[in-house]
This record gives sequence, C-alpha cells and structure tokens, in this order.
Amino acid sequence: MRHIVEFPKIHFQKAHFLISAPDIRHLDKHLPVESGIEVAFAGRSNAGKSSALNRLTRQKSLARTSKTPGRTQLINVFEVEEGKRLIDLPGYGFAKVPLAMKLKWQKSLGEYLQERESLKGLVVLMDIRHPFKDLDQQLIFWAIDANIPVLALLTKADKLKQGARKATLLQMREEAENFEGDVQVELFSSLKGFGVDILERKIAQWYGEHDLLNATSEEEQDEEVEDEDEDGIELDSPLATQASE
Repeated sequence: MRHIVEFPKIHFQKAHFLISAPDIRHLDKHLPVESGIEVAFAGRSNAGKSSALNRLTRQKSLARTSKTPGRTQLINVFEVEEGKRLIDLPGYGFAKVPLAMKLKWQKSLGEYLQERESLKGLVVLMDIRHPFKDLDQQLIFWAIDANIPVLALLTKADKLKQGARKATLLQMREEAENFEGDVQVELFSSLKGFGVDILERKIAQWYGEHDLLNATSEEEQDEEVEDEDEDGIELDSPLATQASE
C-alpha cells in the first residue's frame, strides 16, 4: 500500500515583502543560501505571474501587476514563514525594452536557476493560448539541468471553454514529456481560482520535502555521534586505567 505523506499547511496569506536584488550576487549577500528554502515564480511579462502570486497569498498588491517594466526588473523576495520564501523573478519577453536589458534579465534568470542552492522548486507561468514558447522552454531546461522540479501553469485558463481547456492541458502534458525531467502541467486562473489548490499543495510539498530531508540528515548525524561515543573509551575511565597498567 502506497504511503501518502501529509505536509504541514502553509499560511500563504502571511507572505510579506522582504527584499529586492538585481542579481544572485546581491541575493547571496543579503540572504545566504543556508538561511532558508525558496520557490521561484517565472514567466513572460504578460503571463499573469503577479496576479498568480497575489491570488496565492490572498493579497491584492503583494506583487505588482503593471504591464510596463518596473519592479519586476529585480528579483523580489517574499517571506511566507521564517526560512520559507517565494521568489518573483524578472519577467521576460518584453517587446518594448532595449535588447541589452532583455539580455541582462535572461542572464539574471539563468544565474539564479543554476546557482542558487536554496531554490527547491520553480513555477513557470504561461498563457494557455501561447504555451511553451522558446524562452519558456529554455527556462525549464535550465531548471532540469539544475535538478529543480517544475510546475508549469497554463494561466488565464478561463479564457477558453471547458473542452478547449482540457484538450490543451492534455496536449501540453504530452509535450512536457519531451523535457525528460520533473515537469508537472496544470490549469490555472487567477480570476476564477482554477488550480490555486494544486499550486498551494505543490509548494507545501517542496517546502515539506526539504524540511523532512533536513530532519533525516540531523537524525543520522546524531546517531553517528552516539555510535562514536559508545565505541570510544574515555582516558579517565576504569578501562583506560587498566589498559595503561
């Protein structure tokens, strides 16, 4: 019988803004990797990333929803609980920004995904009407190369009728198999609430798996110390005295 692990409930409504950083070097300086667990959100500029974060946290303006480049030029960090963070990565695919800025954002994204050791999960948001564009695929391949699990959300799912939604979901799940990595595809709508429960459970799973792994590691270390104490003989013990005689 398969054992299902229940992870602790995460109170996403408690999320609050922590810091912004232009790149991973600044992030490492203010938030060392050993200081917690991170789940990152990434997507094209019009994919509904900010709306998804606001819906998840039940807040209207935690993440900005402006259509023009602004705060999302930075890596924005929100803390849900102590040591558990949500990362709003720079939006990509802006058509009206200089090429140099686009390249800078892409570099920042790549560095974060491949080098940030505290990253334990990536949520990629794509408009259901335009899924798996080149930059989306590049992002997912970066994550897979770094052994990071991916939840791909087909946003604005309310824009399609039920039959079209289901057909698109099945098609995208089939296409996702080509990534040959841990990529889960789901429907999502910030407006109607589709997929919010799935998003909550997935992030709680990523947080919980990390906590469970750390707890297991600490127990193993404690057992090793106990074994060493049992095997060793203190110099001032009676056995040590007899050995010296």
